[in-house]
Amino acid sequence: MVSVILLVVIIFLSIKVAPRENKEHAHVHGAGQIGLLAALALFGVDYFTSFFYGAGEMMSALHPYGLQQYAYLAVGVIALANFVFGALYMYSLGPFNEGGGSYTASMRYLRPTLSLVVAVTLLEDYVLTIVVSALSGSDQLLSVANAYNADWGWHFLIGAALAAITWFLTIRGRGESSRIVFIGLGIFVMMSITMAIGLVLAHFRGVPAVPLTEAPLAVPSVGTALMHLLTASMKGMVALSGLEAMSNGIQFVIDEDMRLVKWGKQQWPRLKGLWAFYSGKSGIGRMVQTSFLFYGGLTTLFLTIFAIRFDVFDGTLGRSLVGNLAFIGFGQIPGGDILFWTYQFLAVALLAAASMTAFQDAQATEWRDVAIGEIPEFIVYRDKRGTFTRSVTVAFVVSVFIMLLVRGQTTLAAPFYGVGVFLPISVMGLAIRQHMLKNFTGWKRNWGAFGAGLAALLAGTVFVGQIVGKWEEGGWIRLITMSTLIISAHLLLLSPLGYRNPKQIKRIVRDKARIQGSMASIVEWQSLKMQEYRYGLLMGVSKFWSWFGLYRPVRYEEPVYAGDYNHALHVDHPEAPSLLDQYIADEPAEPRLGGAPKQTEAPTEMERQFPSTEEQEEL
Repeated sequence: MVSVILLVVIIFLSIKVAPRENKEHAHVHGAGQIGLLAALALFGVDYFTSFFYGAGEMMSALHPYGLQQYAYLAVGVIALANFVFGALYMYSLGPFNEGGGSYTASMRYLRPTLSLVVAVTLLEDYVLTIVVSALSGSDQLLSVANAYNADWGWHFLIGAALAAITWFLTIRGRGESSRIVFIGLGIFVMMSITMAIGLVLAHFRGVPAVPLTEAPLAVPSVGTALMHLLTASMKGMVALSGLEAMSNGIQFVIDEDMRLVKWGKQQWPRLKGLWAFYSGKSGIGRMVQTSFLFYGGLTTLFLTIFAIRFDVFDGTLGRSLVGNLAFIGFGQIPGGDILFWTYQFLAVALLAAASMTAFQDAQATEWRDVAIGEIPEFIVYRDKRGTFTRSVTVAFVVSVFIMLLVRGQTTLAAPFYGVGVFLPISVMGLAIRQHMLKNFTGWKRNWGAFGAGLAALLAGTVFVGQIVGKWEEGGWIRLITMSTLIISAHLLLLSPLGYRNPKQIKRIVRDKARIQGSMASIVEWQSLKMQEYRYGLLMGVSKFWSWFGLYRPVRYEEPVYAGDYNHALHVDHPEAPSLLDQYIADEPAEPRLGGAPKQTEAPTEMERQFPSTEEQEEL
């Protein structure tokens, strides 16, 4: 009875606090725009649910060799990386507050080549997020029946079904899906606190550790042990895609102060710097990212402490690491079996819901990629609820195909997940460094550039470490897939499908994607810059063949000049019309077969009575 009452109270409180989308809200801010709680749910669920598999992946690299007692070193690396990268992205929402993440930042301060690489890498990472989240949910569901080691077909079928559910919820709109996810996260937080209390009680009650069934493998040298520690650190650092997700998806957040900021400005006006930092839609995004600073390190430390205390890991007793700890923790509460089963099914639901972060970012990224010429135009379609349904559907289909390729095994998909996101983080660090150098002076310029450069260096180191640490499990394949996608993106950009003139760009951005204001101006500017890059590549290819004596007439028109970023954005006059209008007005009419149509007038009475020979033939 105690467990039932506790569960009812937890569910009631979660439903009570969950955000609601009303028609008036949509009318004021636009369809599909969300506030703080909804943003916390949709853009944080991937990060928060790493609780169920991040520590398990980390410990799986150590405990087979009896090195689990050194896991605290890996936890320290994870905590440091989370803090540094979190701080970098919190700051980035100031200069890049119209969405696009490192894609926009690199186009503005670095090179279009890096923008294209980032765009491809992020799309791949979003798809792999769906794959790993859905398959992890499948693992948790099978853990309920102690069937973690079941045939791969069950893992695949359950994972595909969970991805299908989140696909369906996503295309129904952000308001509805965010409310459902927030309720689940609220229940997760309160039940996890309950589980932690139970684990503390189990420790003081002297609950014994699970006996070892197999002797640990021998570690031949200190170098090998350090390599296992590196692998563990890289495996535990799996959900930082949430940082890029919030930065990329800030375009879907309402542009007003959250209640806490409104209250703070009235009650504590002396802290105006703090309230300014958390104001507007950038402030909402920064509040979501604030939780990223400490969450990964603290939760991984918590799970590591009790995993070592009770000697439980992924696969122990046919359950996942968190499943084993939940069984022990809830077992200290009267009727704890009910809480254990609920928690396991909740893990399944939330891990499936983590795919929604990827689905949201696929929407935020793909319409931009269409505008620049990386993806065919037919992908862009936005329904009345503000959802890019075709982008979501394509991401879902590709994800299910990959689940089949890895035979439903999370351990086969995990080495590819979380690798690519550190490349965009490194690019963001380099872009912020350039921003500091160009816009600040004195100590702010020096320390800001140093901090951003340090974050870029750390992200680059982690990127290489991810590949090296996961090399034997397929990390080397990640290099091949990334290279293939980058080359393919360039080939598509160079093809006729990659050509975009000002009229096409405006149609994609303002008519099909229905984006207006500063965000539309940014993407239009990016598209023009990418066409300049495309033209430069085509000229380079022609020059390359000329070295071999192959000369061909230049068939490519020089694209229009994109100009300065701030001028294109209309910083001083955000209500100004599209920068493309000036080019569209000067653009000659498209050629037509047989020449331009003749201007027609009403026939005279004489012409009606005596038509010409040509008119008689037509009749």
